[in-house]
This record gives sequence, structure tokens and C-alpha cells, in this order.
Amino acid sequence: QVQLVESGGGLVQAGGSLRLSCAASGRTFSNYFMGWFRQAPGKEREFVAGIRRSDGSTYYADSVKGRFTISRDNAKNTVYLQMNSLKFEDTAVYYCAAKESGSTYRRGSSYYTDQWYDSWGQGTQVTVSS
Repeated sequence: QVQLVESGGGLVQAGGSLRLSCAASGRTFSNYFMGWFRQAPGKEREFVAGIRRSDGSTYYADSVKGRFTISRDNAKNTVYLQMNSLKFEDTAVYYCAAKESGSTYRRGSSYYTDQWYDSWGQGTQVTVSS
């Protein structure tokens, strides 16, 4: 089991930048993949970005590609989400999630579905003003 804590959220004007951090503890040695999701009020939680621990392969939602960058510091057990050129529609609670190697998952799920992950943080609010 992995415990996750997000930080770095806040209020920013459109066009500005924020960097979110996700610190992992517990069974961090078993981490296989880390992802960022977001959820706006009244909307379903959606995938934002993900990174594979072993080789650093990254994946992005089309809505953030070219603006957001996910990165990792394995020594610190921390994953970051650099968000540039923020838009009003980026406003949401951002959640960090971890997938452990060897864990089971529902058929049809993958890194872009929330059911694929084993652990979740409590979320950090990002508000973009227009």
C-alpha cells in the first residue's frame, strides 16, 4: 500500500503556471506507475497525465498535451505536474494516484482509468481565474 499527499494547488490567472507535487510513502518500492487526475464539480474524474517509474515514459490527455509536463524524482518518491498556460477549464481538484506492480485490475482498465490505480491522495484545489 502506498500513501500519497498532493501539494502545490492554488489560485492563478489564466495563462499562468503552477507546479503540483505528489509525495509517496509506504510501499514505494512497488510503485509501477503514477498518474494525475482531476475532477471539477459535477463532472467525472478524468485522466490528466501519467508516468512509468522504471523508464520515465509519459502519457497525457489531449486537453493538456503541450501545456502540462509530468516528471518524477525516484530518489524522493515524488511526482510533479508542471502546468503552464493554464486555462479556466483547468479548474478542478487534482488527485495523485499510484499503481503498484503485481496488483490486479479490472479487464479493460488502463492508466487512463481511475479503477486501474491502487492508491489515491486527498487532492489539491487548482483554480484558474479568467
